[in-house]
Order: sequence, then C-alpha cells, then structure tokens
Amino acid sequence: MDQPELPYQVKIENFEGPLDLLLHLIKKNEINIYDIPIALIAQQYLDYLSVMKELNLAVAGEFLVMAATLLHIKSRMLLPVDEVAVDEEDGPDPREELVRRLLEYKQFKEAASQLDYKERLWRDVFSREPGPPVEVKKDESLLDEISLFDLVDALQGVLSRHPGKRLVEIIPDNLTVRTRMSAIIEALELHESMAFTALFEESSHRLVVIVTFLALLELIRIRVVRVFQSETFGAILVSRAFSAVAEGELVEESEWKNL
Repeated sequence: MDQPELPYQVKIENFEGPLDLLLHLIKKNEINIYDIPIALIAQQYLDYLSVMKELNLAVAGEFLVMAATLLHIKSRMLLPVDEVAVDEEDGPDPREELVRRLLEYKQFKEAASQLDYKERLWRDVFSREPGPPVEVKKDESLLDEISLFDLVDALQGVLSRHPGKRLVEIIPDNLTVRTRMSAIIEALELHESMAFTALFEESSHRLVVIVTFLALLELIRIRVVRVFQSETFGAILVSRAFSAVAEGELVEESEWKNL
C-alpha cells in the first residue's frame, strides 16, 4: 500500500536556502571550503532533496538550480585538463565561483547574526514599560546554532527506527498537522524543555513521525517553540519560545485551524 500523500507542506525557504545546505554539508563532512569534493557533496545534496520530497517539504526552485550547478561543476571536473582549458583561457578551477558565493554568503550570514545579537542587547537596555516581572533569558533565537538540516539529520535517526511496514499499521483518523501541533504544545506545558527525539516516542508509524516533524517546523515558523542544543554537539532540545512565554502569547487554535 502506498503512503498517503500529505495534505500540508512547509515552505523550506522560510527556514534555509541552498547555500545553507551546502555550508551544512561542508561542516558535517569537515571539508575545506577551498577544496570541495564536488562528487561527494553533489550526491549528498541530491540525497537531501530526496529526503525533503519524502517529508513533503516545498523545495524552492533555487534548490533545483543549485543541484544543476553542482552537476555541471562535477561534469567539468571529470573532463581532461586540456579540454577544460579550451573553454577557459587559463583553465580555472570549476569550483571557484561556487566557493566565492559560499564565502560571501557565510560572511553576510555571520554579520546578520552579529547585528541580531546587538539588536537584542539594545532592546534590553532601552525596553518598553515592563509588565509583571517575568524571568526571560536573553537568547531568543528559535533555531539556536541549529539549522533545518540538523533537524533533518536528527529526524533521519528517528525514521531509521521505523524502517519497514508492520503487519498491522494503525494510523490515527485525526492525523493532521494541527492536531500534532496541539500535542507538542501540550507536552511542552508539562516540561520546560524536551528532547527532540521524545516528540516521536509514542509514534509507531513513519507517517505519524513525518507529520509530527512538519508540525514542529510550523510551530518554529510562527515563533511558538524554539530548538537548541544544551551544549556543543549535545542533544537537540525543544522548548516554548522565550518571547511567547515572556509576553504571555498563546497561539489560538484559529492560528492553524486551516492547516
């Protein structure tokens, strides 16, 4: 029996772009950005696109353009040096333009992160009239040092525990992104934070795992939950967003009733 098509998509461009994915792969494989093994990175990039399709993530056209770019670079690097030099006067490294774009993007991304940090510090100094005293941590980032692709890696670990089909597979009749969002919020009301994997402990079906993951992404997008690591390379944790807790903001069911 084919897996039923998911009726809901999270638009991936709201979280990350193709250059973010390339930087993630470079970091994950501990690769020198100036000497990228294109064959390896291109294959892993295509594998990620395949996973995103299974998760029903709406992949932007830029991801497909980058896939074509990687394959083009790979094909050029397979050509003999003399044939490459015919097309290019000095036969430059086909990866040169990609490396330049990655370095430039990485620089702007780090600058934006610094500006965001300073803006949050500025808010602490010149804040509006305080309401009832609430202890709020300064770090309000919803994906704290974690990318969407780190979450996809963690999800793959969860899915690997559900590799095959069972003799009896029972899928809840009310399996929707909305109901899974409600379930996540209810769980976080009982805990200050939860391990990412704990969100899927009661799931016995791949489809439930995938819908729960989509629900988590939607809660991140509307700034209700945040995802972070307790320490470098530590377990991924999920908690209510500090801003929502501080201001007493509750997302009403009407926020996602049409999902």
